[in-house]
Amino acid sequence: MRRPHLPARLPLDPYVLALLGTVGLAALLPARGPAATVAGWAATGAVALLFFLYGSRLSTREALDGVRHWRLHLTVLTCTFVLFPLLGLAARLLVPTVLTPPLYSGLLFLCLVPSTIQSSIAFTSMARGNVPAAICAGSFSSLAGIFLTPLLAAGLLGGRAGGFSPDSLLKIVLQLLLPFLLGQALRRWTGGFLTRHRAVLGLVDRGSILLVVYTAFSAGMVAGIWHQVGIRRLGALLLVEAVLLALMLLTTWYGARRLGFARADRIAIQFAGSKKSLAAGLPMASVLFGAQASLAVLPLMLFHQMQLMVCAVLARRRAADPEHPEHPELAGDRVAEVSQPSQHPVSRAR
Repeated sequence: MRRPHLPARLPLDPYVLALLGTVGLAALLPARGPAATVAGWAATGAVALLFFLYGSRLSTREALDGVRHWRLHLTVLTCTFVLFPLLGLAARLLVPTVLTPPLYSGLLFLCLVPSTIQSSIAFTSMARGNVPAAICAGSFSSLAGIFLTPLLAAGLLGGRAGGFSPDSLLKIVLQLLLPFLLGQALRRWTGGFLTRHRAVLGLVDRGSILLVVYTAFSAGMVAGIWHQVGIRRLGALLLVEAVLLALMLLTTWYGARRLGFARADRIAIQFAGSKKSLAAGLPMASVLFGAQASLAVLPLMLFHQMQLMVCAVLARRRAADPEHPEHPELAGDRVAEVSQPSQHPVSRAR
């Protein structure tokens, strides 16, 4: 049996480094007074722009084309919006001995965020899984998260995330739902432009999120809430998140097997059902948590990097697994071109 090859180096996302640099800038030069007001308005506009772009890019038609794999998508949605939140609620037992209440709120919010699309597709492709299913599952999760994440946060986090007050609901509608729906309505005219300028708009996306992070962490520095977090608490948070990720990776893999999914579909379920979207979660947190957003997004930022590192190793192990039907020992070094949907097995589960 051949030993699986591990990656030469674990992926340290450059964007995470940029986020950490932004946090450092906010710690050294936080926005105060009039500058904080201007930064706040700019961040509000950035969040609205982000969700407009999300709505303009998300192809509802392509997502609906994947409805034939409804069992797979329902499984991923259940993992993302049911199992994750249940584990987050169970972590309440760790307060206050292991986690402080603000860190727990951030951890629970992390459990309510939709799945990521790009890394789920990349790791599913690397592991020779069902890439079209991963694309559709990520799209469904993102679409559902626009509506479910704010509602779940309001219901489960209560006053810590604004609750169901008219003001918080108005913010959700104006900053999240309305721009997203407007983007969907205008996609017929904006879709082509966004596709042609994808690289530039990617910079706009990331720059907007960096602005949101700077504003949130500046408010946290001015309010002095970072005195509530120490090295021991951060270490405990990392340990809790490692356990959370391990539980979800095991549940998605063996649960999908018990449900009768084919191997390629199990790979898509594992990578789409165990991840959380940093790009979607950060702007949502700025709307839902306000001045407390800096601590609320910290668990999500740490979890994002952890999931990249762990899943990079796992994806390579899946690709090198001797039980894989296209492993060299079984198929004479025949390698599938995972970017072509026709070469991926379709779920045989009924």
